[in-house]
Amino acid sequence: MVSREQKRAALEEKYQHLRSVTNSNAVNKASILVDASKYIKDLKQKVERLNQDISFSGSSSRDDQDDQTPLIKVRVETLEKGFLINVFSETSCPGLLVSILEALEELGLEVLDARVSCADCFQLEAVGEENEGEDSLDAQVVKQAVLQAIKNWRVNT
Repeated sequence: MVSREQKRAALEEKYQHLRSVTNSNAVNKASILVDASKYIKDLKQKVERLNQDISFSGSSSRDDQDDQTPLIKVRVETLEKGFLINVFSETSCPGLLVSILEALEELGLEVLDARVSCADCFQLEAVGEENEGEDSLDAQVVKQAVLQAIKNWRVNT
């Protein structure tokens, strides 16, 4: 049977290992855990950004049967409170903005700020924040909703 002293020493060693892995300068156990939690959150965001960068070129929407259909690129990044949504097409896409905004509204996202160009090309950069009381969303869910809005827009044009 392991004594309390041995258990305490093993736990203390694990805290010190966690402290060194997360580059924490904390002294007490609670602070070490808080630093570790922040470290994990930062790593998660970095992985998400890298995955988005990798999939940015692959996360475009085009119907393969129609070479006249414009290639539309979609990128969604997680912000502290909400999402940064970027949609780009080299050609003008009449009606696409409405489809995307409706999809964001259906998700329960409120658009706080947006820049849109619809003249020679279509470019949307929007910051959306989740409405209070809504289920928590992630960037992939938002991205899929935007891609589905693009698909629905193509069917209706």
